[in-house]
Amino acid sequence: MKKITLLLAALVLSATHSYAQIKVTKIRNKDKDHYIATIIGYPVTGLYSYVNQVEPITILNADGTGIMQNEDLVKENIIWGIECSESGVPIFKEGFNSASYSFWYRITGSAKSKTDDGNNWILQSFSIHYDKKKIFISGERVKEYIE
Repeated sequence: MKKITLLLAALVLSATHSYAQIKVTKIRNKDKDHYIATIIGYPVTGLYSYVNQVEPITILNADGTGIMQNEDLVKENIIWGIECSESGVPIFKEGFNSASYSFWYRITGSAKSKTDDGNNWILQSFSIHYDKKKIFISGERVKEYIE
């Protein structure tokens, strides 16, 4: 009887842990609430760069932090996420062999970010192209992925 109880408890804990992995963050931009998450079912974390260029780059970390390097090669720390529903389901538009998402990020750790109220989120396009196995940020920065 104790083994069954222990097995059941382990099953409940593992199920709870697997559902708890998607962290949804509520953001506010121009008096409108949005929800973002870093998990959408594809390997979105990693290094993005322009085709055949070393810099500028974008680095997306799994914890929702990262680095966005501008055209003038200044690197800025960011907080990022992909728009989703309040429950964590990604919001996307299906295309022909692709999907388009809304990529939100906010600059942190700079003099500019210390003067804003935390609502200064920047929206960019984020697309996944299934046949090419590539992910694009703003159609410029790209990362290849493996399923």
